[in-house]
Amino acid sequence: MEEKRLEKWIELTERTLLEGVKLQSINHGEPIQVDVLPEGWELLGAGNYAGVFVHRDAQDIAVKVYAPGREGWEAEREVYRRLGDHPAYSTCYHASKSNGLEYLMLRRLEGKTLYKCVLEGVIIEDRIIAEIDAALDYAREQGLFPHDVHGKNVMVSSDDRGLVVDVSDFLKEEPCMMWDDLKKAYNRIYMPFLSKHSMPVPEWVMNGVRKGYRWVRSSSR
Repeated sequence: MEEKRLEKWIELTERTLLEGVKLQSINHGEPIQVDVLPEGWELLGAGNYAGVFVHRDAQDIAVKVYAPGREGWEAEREVYRRLGDHPAYSTCYHASKSNGLEYLMLRRLEGKTLYKCVLEGVIIEDRIIAEIDAALDYAREQGLFPHDVHGKNVMVSSDDRGLVVDVSDFLKEEPCMMWDDLKKAYNRIYMPFLSKHSMPVPEWVMNGVRKGYRWVRSSSR
């Protein structure tokens, strides 16, 4: 990003978003809660650690703000440093602290998550899976450990490429089988039954699959 534009958006972010936003982590196992959102800003999504925001005048920049008391900002900053500039990942333009809040300024990734593709009946080509696989291999080559890679954290971009959206846990060294399990489901269920026809899957079915998967994984430990 051009330096003058970056300086402008850092100043605006710290003066408006970080001074006005009110967010809290009530339950560490649930998404953070945004109680106050300054004018001009939109909440793109809320995870267990942070909220992601975009300003109406800079739709290509996403600002990830960590909730007070939540760890992970330093680790995620390091992950983006190691990833550098790769087309399957966002780019971290700036990482800092202001008004008692830790934040990352990122290149916004746009598209549909694999989860949403299944919900809407959008065909997921095997090329997309291969591109995400290659991106995860690249992360391993940088000394990272792809973790928590599931259908809501990977995406088909607006220009039809495979993207990895959430890298916040890529420093965790313990094994994570989520992506391998998703690929098995893709090859054994999605490809034979869903890949040839555009057929939306109800959200209640997807939620049942998700809960069943969590139960199977937790009982196998």
